[in-house]
Amino acid sequence: MPAGFSPPVRGTRRTDRLPRVEIYDALAAEEAAFDDLLSRLSPADWHRDSACGGWSVADVVLHLAQCEEAVVATLAGRPFDWRAFGGTVESAMDAYVGAERASGETVVARWQAARVPALAAFRAADPSSRITWVEGTMRPASLATTRLAEHWTHGLDIADPLGLPYPATERLRHVAWLAHATLPYAYRLRGETAPSLRCELTGPSGAAWEFGPSQAEVTIRGSGADFCRVAAQRLDVAQAELRATGDRGAEVLARLRSYAA
Repeated sequence: MPAGFSPPVRGTRRTDRLPRVEIYDALAAEEAAFDDLLSRLSPADWHRDSACGGWSVADVVLHLAQCEEAVVATLAGRPFDWRAFGGTVESAMDAYVGAERASGETVVARWQAARVPALAAFRAADPSSRITWVEGTMRPASLATTRLAEHWTHGLDIADPLGLPYPATERLRHVAWLAHATLPYAYRLRGETAPSLRCELTGPSGAAWEFGPSQAEVTIRGSGADFCRVAAQRLDVAQAELRATGDRGAEVLARLRSYAA
């Protein structure tokens, strides 16, 4: 199971918006929902296995705290050097967590202390600037989108094994946009070229989410929440309410990802 470190978004500008909700407001709301989830954990829950293979619930929160600290440093001009911890993003993040494991109380306090300045740094950033993140660069709004996606994904990693509710919201439109925008990255990891992709998805409220050209080689239609879960590898394609048309439709569904590795 991937650790979930955010992928680079190259050459793509955030232009879509939820009605009257900017990405930074959506990120703040997602973090508040995640914080509420953490408030419902018992002392024993912190030691339980998360759905992120090899990590406890406390490890997941530690990883998010480390990443938010990296956001603050990156936006201040000090990019996080993940290569210091491993040869791949996933192995580096695993080693970084392993080096700083702590109690649930400690890691949640660390995450809470990091997310406030991270969000403030996003809001203060020059929206046209390009920021180095993982192996690429992106604008602040795109980086904030990756942070929303990662908090949501790891929220599932905690809630699902513990049987706790973590409802899908219209904020997932941002996660769906990310999965669509980073399809070329997912293909590059395999030395391949991605086909053009059109997404016609339905959000939790019934709202239509549409991304990509109308004459794309592949079109995916169906549940927006399922699309996001598939892209995060938290739902098997065979169980998702999605259908893909085009000769490479099944291939695209298998390549979708909203995380880096």
